[in-house]
Amino acid sequence: MKEKLLKIIGLEKKTPYIRDFFFAANIRASIYMSVIIAALELWMIIRLLSRQLNGIDIRSTDYYISHYFNYGLLLSAAVAMFIYAVFFIKGKKCSKILGYLLKWAFMIICLSFGIEISVADYSRSEQVFTFLTMELFAACLLTWTPIVGFFIITVSYGIFYFSLDSTIVINSQIIGTTDATKINLFIMWIATLFCSFSNYSRTMSQAKKDENLEAANRSLHTISEKDELTGIHNMMYFRSESEKKLSEENRSADLRFLFIDIENFKSYNETYGFHKGNELLKKTAHLIESRFSGSLSARFSDDHFVVLTENTGYQRVIDSIADEIKQDQGDVQLNLKCGAYRPKDDENDPGIACDRARFACTSIKKHYSLSCKEYDTVLEDRYRLKHYIVNNIDSAAENGNIRVFYQPIISTDTGEIVGFEALSRWYDEKFGMMFPAVFIDVLEEHRQIHKLDKYVIERVCADIQAERETGNECRPVSVNLSRLDFELCDIVGFICETLEKYGIDKKYLDIEITESALSSCSDLLNSSINKLRELGFKIWLDDFGSGYSSLNVLKDFRFDVLKIDMKFLDGLGTNKNTSLILENIVSLSKQLDMVSLTEGVETPDQYKFLKDIGCGRVQGYLFSKPVPKNELKEKIRTGEITAHGQI
Repeated sequence: MKEKLLKIIGLEKKTPYIRDFFFAANIRASIYMSVIIAALELWMIIRLLSRQLNGIDIRSTDYYISHYFNYGLLLSAAVAMFIYAVFFIKGKKCSKILGYLLKWAFMIICLSFGIEISVADYSRSEQVFTFLTMELFAACLLTWTPIVGFFIITVSYGIFYFSLDSTIVINSQIIGTTDATKINLFIMWIATLFCSFSNYSRTMSQAKKDENLEAANRSLHTISEKDELTGIHNMMYFRSESEKKLSEENRSADLRFLFIDIENFKSYNETYGFHKGNELLKKTAHLIESRFSGSLSARFSDDHFVVLTENTGYQRVIDSIADEIKQDQGDVQLNLKCGAYRPKDDENDPGIACDRARFACTSIKKHYSLSCKEYDTVLEDRYRLKHYIVNNIDSAAENGNIRVFYQPIISTDTGEIVGFEALSRWYDEKFGMMFPAVFIDVLEEHRQIHKLDKYVIERVCADIQAERETGNECRPVSVNLSRLDFELCDIVGFICETLEKYGIDKKYLDIEITESALSSCSDLLNSSINKLRELGFKIWLDDFGSGYSSLNVLKDFRFDVLKIDMKFLDGLGTNKNTSLILENIVSLSKQLDMVSLTEGVETPDQYKFLKDIGCGRVQGYLFSKPVPKNELKEKIRTGEITAHGQI
């Protein structure tokens, strides 16, 4: 109730913005007011002087002195107010205290002038509206809080009324104002009062609206420049400011773009939850910002940050930040990886610079002894190859530069081919033959992998159809799918449409999903795998044992074939644990009703061991490396590889 009452009378607590808004509104209003009054007073002075000199009005000396003084005083106040207002609006440094004093003085002089002139001329019916004019100027054109406005208007009307009431004399007797005059004055008082209140309400409404708009603009400005989570600058601001830095004529030769990555952040998030992960991101962001003080820093995305700095000792700074974040690592080994790129004199694109720094950072991700790497000529060659791959995948597929190779899968029971794995090779005029290790990761990073996988599926189906048309019996071919295939396209629908296009049964196409893809399984991937199984496809788990969640994957999904990662064979014969692990994996696969398949078999001893422990299938260079279809058929024809079925 108290707050409501204070609001009604205008004494509620006002923000600095609203107080400044009212002050500025009054200063702007005083410009119009002072110009009008100054013009009127000049005209009145000239008019009075003309009538005096021409003998039109014959008045007493006191009359002229009084009127010239009043006109001059009001004119001086108007000029002083006008000068201050102009300086204020032009942005000159002006004392607010002086502004308030001038406003009050101007208002008091206006009202006093109106009262004196109107009272003096009332009996002669001359300038009787001067008081009302000044009242409207001082009390309504300027904005006052309701309680102050009420005081000013009531006091001024009271003074005017009592002054007028005591000056109306007939036959040397004071008879006072008439009832009509009293009524008119009362109506004028009410009208002026409500006009003042309305002006205040209108100004307050506009002030709040502008304040909200200003707050929204500040918020938008902050959002446009600041990262919402960490509070440091975002990439929009970083790009804009770094472009300016790069465009400077005498820019420093020591300028470097740094790309910083928190190693194992994903594991930290999974172990401690997103809240702790966000806290770590905030801490890292502010450490980077403070340790690279004077440099330009921003959050790039996720757990990645960028810095534009002239600090040539950036590696020591990165190591010091890494030491601090390790204090919060708990059971997860955290570290920082940093890639650096020094732009050439003619390079002005921060996007390319950041990309190259990121490439340098990525190049040392699996090198635990390295924390920083500067972009060099070796990386430059790899970087150009990477972009060549991304830019040419479409034309390579269209022109048949992507080739499908086949590696046979052998049954340990019969020693014969029971299937094939389809693998891709890229023949290029510029770079020669490129193996999957060169282009698969690049295509996944740039979300282009689905183009390759769809092409391979199409070629495999075409090859199977060609074999069937010759009357040869075919064996199933397995194709590898990336996790991104399920996100970037309707891969399930594409597979079904392609099989139908070539008239091929589902039993001839098996689907391999890597364990790493399933470790970050989404609902979409889960439902797509289930749909493939429902449609009759056999699902293989590829690279089993290469990740950290192998048993969880077996718990959560059902597979037809368990493909054991070739790394398990590295220690066979030298590490007794290797044979025990392989035996248990094969035994586990049988218990889960899966066929076990070990890849990377290169020696007869490895093959014999796997056969003895009951591993159902093998593949590797011992039998054949991946080869083109025609070469594979020739090997089968000559008996180099035994097979009951062709591809």
